[in-house]
Amino acid sequence: MDVDQLTFMPYSKNYDVLIIGSGGAGLSLALKLADHSINVAVLSKFALTSSSTYYAQGGISAVFDAEDSIESHIEDTLDAGAGLCNPDIVRLTVTHGKSSIDWLREQGVVFTEEQNQAGEIQLHLNREGGHSHRRVVHSADATGKAISLSLIERAQAHANIELFEHHSVVELITAPTGDDNGKQVLGAYVLDTKKSRVKTITARVVVLATGGANMAYIYSTNPHSSTGDGIALAWRAGCRVSNMEFMQFHPTCLFHPEARSFLISEALRGEGGKLVLADGSSFMQNFDPRGELAPRDIVARAIDHEMKKRGIDCVYLDISHKPADFIREHFPTIYQQCLDFGIDITKQPIPVVPAAHYTCGGVLTDSYARTDIKNLYAVGEVACTGLHGANRMASNSLLECLVFADRACEDILLKLPNILPTPKIPDWDESKVSDSDEEVVVSHNWDELRHFMWDYVGIVRTDKRLSRAMNRVELLKKEIAEYYGNFRVTSDLLELRNLVIVAELIIRCAQQRKESRGLHYTLDYPETDNSKPPQNTVLKP
Repeated sequence: MDVDQLTFMPYSKNYDVLIIGSGGAGLSLALKLADHSINVAVLSKFALTSSSTYYAQGGISAVFDAEDSIESHIEDTLDAGAGLCNPDIVRLTVTHGKSSIDWLREQGVVFTEEQNQAGEIQLHLNREGGHSHRRVVHSADATGKAISLSLIERAQAHANIELFEHHSVVELITAPTGDDNGKQVLGAYVLDTKKSRVKTITARVVVLATGGANMAYIYSTNPHSSTGDGIALAWRAGCRVSNMEFMQFHPTCLFHPEARSFLISEALRGEGGKLVLADGSSFMQNFDPRGELAPRDIVARAIDHEMKKRGIDCVYLDISHKPADFIREHFPTIYQQCLDFGIDITKQPIPVVPAAHYTCGGVLTDSYARTDIKNLYAVGEVACTGLHGANRMASNSLLECLVFADRACEDILLKLPNILPTPKIPDWDESKVSDSDEEVVVSHNWDELRHFMWDYVGIVRTDKRLSRAMNRVELLKKEIAEYYGNFRVTSDLLELRNLVIVAELIIRCAQQRKESRGLHYTLDYPETDNSKPPQNTVLKP
C-alpha cells in the first residue's frame, strides 16, 4: 500500500529491520543482524515453530566427504534444475555449505555423527535424490526441528530481537523514491490475531522470509502457514515474480486419513527404501535408471502415472528389509509417527502419495536477496534466487536459507547507516468495514481453490486444465475482493486473499511455458524445447 500523507497514529512501533517469518531464513538473519547491535523485529503468523523449517526432515546439503567435491555438488544441482539454474548463484551457494553448517553448530544445533574406520568422530551424511554422493548433513530425521528450536532459543535470549507470534501482515507500506518511478518500503500493516487489531510497524529495512505457497493444493507436506503470503505481498507492492510454474511435489507423503501432511523423508530411499506396488513389485526402474534416487519430479510423475494407470489410491515405500534397529535409529520420528497410525515400518511398507512440497519460484531477487523495491529483501523459499531452476535438488533449500540470510545481512549492514529513519505514517483505516457474518464464504472459497489447483494445475497439466483453473481463479478473485472490501480482516481472509493471487501467478507462468521442463509437465507439450536457450518465466505486476 503506497502512502503519500505522513501522520502520527496510535498503534505504531519502529525498528531498524522488520523480518516477516520465523523459519530458518528469518531467524538466522535476525541473529546475524542483532549481533551487530541492530534492532530487529521478527513476525510469526502463528507460533514460532509453525514454519516449514521446523518440519523439514532430511537435512542440509554440503560437501564434507573426501570423495565428494564442490564441482560435483554444482553439477548435480545444475542437472536437477533442467537448464534454468543460474550457475553463478549455484556456485555461490554450494561453496558456502560447510561454513553454513559450522555456523549452525555454533548456534547449538547438534547433527548426527558416526565413527569412521580410523575411529574418528565425523558427521554422518545421508544421500538423497539427485545427489551423486552422500552430502546431506542431518539431525536424525528431524533436522528442521533441531535447527528451529536452537535458533528460537538464541533469538528469545537476544536483547536486540523482539519476537511477535500470531501476527499476520495485511500489506506492505511503500512510498515513491522520487526517481524513475521507483518505490521504497517503509514497514507493514500487521494484524495482531490475538487482539484482532491492525498495528503499524515501521522499519528502515523489511525482509520477507515467509516460505512457500504449497497450501495452494489440497495435498501438501507443508504446515498451514505456507500460503504464499510474501509472494502475494511483494506482487501487490510491485515486485516481479519468476518461475511460479515450478511447484515441487514430494513423491512420498504418508497416505492415511488422519495424516494428510506427514512427509516420509527422501532419506528413506537414500538408505535403500524401495517404491513398490501392493503386490511388492517395484516400478521406478521403468522410468529412470537412477530408480528411487532420481530427482523428485521424475519420481513424483512415476508414482502419479502408476496410480492413474492402475486406478489405485497410493503406492508403497518399503524399507522393512533393513534391520529393525537401523530403522529405529536413523528414522525415529518417522518410525514413531507411522506406528501411531498402526504402521510398523520395520515390518510393513508405508502407503505414500505425492504432495505439494516446495515452491521453486517466487519473488525475483539478486545475489544479495534484494527485490525490485528499495530496502525490501526476500530470503528462503519466498525468493527466486536462481539456485533451483526448474526443480530443486533435495536438501538444497535449507542451505539456500542460510547462505542468502548471510548475503542479505552483509548488504543490510552496508546500507543501513545511510537509510533515513522511517517517518510516521497513517493508521490502518477500518471505519468503512464491519465484522463478517458469512465466514462460510472464506472456508468454501479456500476449499474450492485448493481442489481445482490440485485437479488442473498439479503434477500433470494441459492447456485446457490451465484455462479452466484460470476461469475459476478470476471468479474467486472478484468474490474475495468484494469480501475483503466490506469486512474486517482476519487471518483466514488474509491467507485466502494471498493464496488466490499466488494461484493466478502459478497458472499464468504455466500457461506461458510451451514445453515440459523440470517440475512443469504438460501433455500438450510433453518434450523439452531444446531449439533455443531455456528461459526463466518472469511476470511483472
